[in-house]
Amino acid sequence: MEDIYETQIVNIGCYVDELQKEKMIVLFGENAPKELKDYCYLIRVNSVNGGIVPGATLYLDSEQFEITAVGDAVVRNLRQLGHITIRFDGSRTAELPGTLYVEEKPIPSIEIGTKLKISK
Repeated sequence: MEDIYETQIVNIGCYVDELQKEKMIVLFGENAPKELKDYCYLIRVNSVNGGIVPGATLYLDSEQFEITAVGDAVVRNLRQLGHITIRFDGSRTAELPGTLYVEEKPIPSIEIGTKLKISK
């Protein structure tokens, strides 16, 4: 397995549960705009080592999710801003450029310190 991206949650906005009800979470680097911070899981912005492709695996701590579709802007946004949306709906077509789609499973508990990793 090759690690493509690795980071951890450093802060949690007070309204993240609202988005989880819609089967999604939003990640943003620590420099997130003030008006968005309350809806985001803030992460450390790290480099992306290669491409992110369907069939790769997203890990939230030990929980695994197969990546089903990848928006055109995911790698660039992750590298530059740490900002992507992750949809837990199993879509096979990337409808939005900044969205990473993963298999439909319940979103696990995400806390400060939760490790996020993408591997293929």
